[in-house]
Amino acid sequence: MPSRRSGLYARLFLVATLAGAIAPAHASPASEAASKVWSGAQDVAMYALGLIGVNYKFGGESPDTGLDCSGLVRHVFQEVTGVALPRTAKEMSALGTKVSAGDLKPGDLVFFNTRRFAFSHVGIYLGDNRFVHAPSRGSEVRIASIDQSYWQKHFNGARRVIGVLPSLVPQVISPALASEFAAQPFVAAPSPLAFERADLTP
Repeated sequence: MPSRRSGLYARLFLVATLAGAIAPAHASPASEAASKVWSGAQDVAMYALGLIGVNYKFGGESPDTGLDCSGLVRHVFQEVTGVALPRTAKEMSALGTKVSAGDLKPGDLVFFNTRRFAFSHVGIYLGDNRFVHAPSRGSEVRIASIDQSYWQKHFNGARRVIGVLPSLVPQVISPALASEFAAQPFVAAPSPLAFERADLTP
């Protein structure tokens, strides 16, 4: 348990470092709005990292008793943003806006076909092609890499909900800017994220 906890602290530090390494390209009102959204996305990613090691439970919605993939995502967003997302991965796949694999940012939802139908599995993107998810029975919440052949083969797409859904747009941002900041460019330093190979199994 101590080694797991120390590893968690290391991951939280790395994600916090990544947040500081990325800044809006222009100091415009829209980019300031984007910065607020970016901060919220980082909060989602960091909270999700805090759940690594929680047991998988089909239909589970609480870290105390176990979480499944959509239960994990739903719990994180509920705790961090106060917004209740739909219960299933399939329903979540209809939220927000579509994001290409090359434009993924921390906090985005990534979807996979793991049960012989599209959008049957969901995780939260962390950066550096990593995501956190609750895989399956007998496992626990962990980090995986989209670069692995299994996840590449089963990848269905990604959606951005933070800063897109009205309930996830900071109230200080005017509705007129809601669509503009989602497309704002970011200047990113090389990612410092580096995870143990043991974390990268499906």
